[in-house]
Amino acid sequence: MGLILLEALGAGLVFILIVWWTMFSGRKKGELHDDEAADGNGADEKTDRPPEA
Repeated sequence: MGLILLEALGAGLVFILIVWWTMFSGRKKGELHDDEAADGNGADEKTDRPPEA
């Protein structure tokens, strides 16, 4: 019984380690913020002009 619990604990720790690794191993400065969506004006990021229709 103790061996089964130890194995389950080990599997849980491996699972948590994999989830932690995939969450924080991306970009160095985290997720990029979408300034266009935050502004709400839809301006082009490179030219600060509204997008062409």
